[in-house]
Amino acid sequence: MNTDSIKTIDLHMHTTVSDGTDTPEEILDKVRKTGLDCFSVTDHDAILASRRILKIIRPDDPAFITGVEFSCKDSLGKYHILGYGYDPEASPIQAVVARGHQLRMGKMHARVDFLREHFHMTFSEDSLNQLFALDNPGKPHLGNLMVEYGYAETKEDAIDHYINLLKTENAYVDPKEAIKGILESGGIPVLAHPSFGSGSQRIRGQEMELRLKHLMDYGLKGLEAYYSGFDEGIIRELLDFADRYDLYVTAGSDYHGRNKKISLGQTNLACVEEGLEGLERFLADVISGD
Repeated sequence: MNTDSIKTIDLHMHTTVSDGTDTPEEILDKVRKTGLDCFSVTDHDAILASRRILKIIRPDDPAFITGVEFSCKDSLGKYHILGYGYDPEASPIQAVVARGHQLRMGKMHARVDFLREHFHMTFSEDSLNQLFALDNPGKPHLGNLMVEYGYAETKEDAIDHYINLLKTENAYVDPKEAIKGILESGGIPVLAHPSFGSGSQRIRGQEMELRLKHLMDYGLKGLEAYYSGFDEGIIRELLDFADRYDLYVTAGSDYHGRNKKISLGQTNLACVEEGLEGLERFLADVISGD
């Protein structure tokens, strides 16, 4: 596909394979209706949605790029590492997905046990079976279940005041492992929403530069400089880092359907129109397969 025809994009969205509310098929239909020229599905620690979309996408559909978002942590903190353009049949990416899934399921079991032991919150066997039958259950799924049982008024209340009280310090994929798996599967590793850390943490300036150099040593190739939650100042800072270190630039909304008040295509690309060279280079390379 000629990348000159790509004007509207969204490279960060989630389906029911992780913590979104739209199935992969519904996402594709919404992308068509929204009029995006290019999109990617980036479920947490999962590539099933990308595999499903590849089977049903039509030649006249918007350009599709395989995607994933790995939840990572090491000595410098937490990161979300996006992977784009990988071969979903490649064993390295599948190995990281399997590791991420194992850790995610372990965290969910720990959270259910924590709620029972500390707050006497119990769920029926059927409810728990449905929870653990999900492809990649996360905090929103458990939070919604707590609301259903009357243990919390909202999903956000459940997460902030109960679920997050349990610290799962060692239940994350190492960023080196994630980046290596993406690269060895022909993909491009990108740091998701770089300025947003854990919770309300904001990462700027020297701290951001330290993180970038650390991840670049592992093979990081790009930054999600355009993001639904970023203002112009953050975008410009990230574009400066991308230019300084010759990194790709990507743009994503972080759409989750009804689980977040974010729309498809809400990437804030219009905030800084003069910074699109890194994004254009990314699209050209990932779509051509270079």
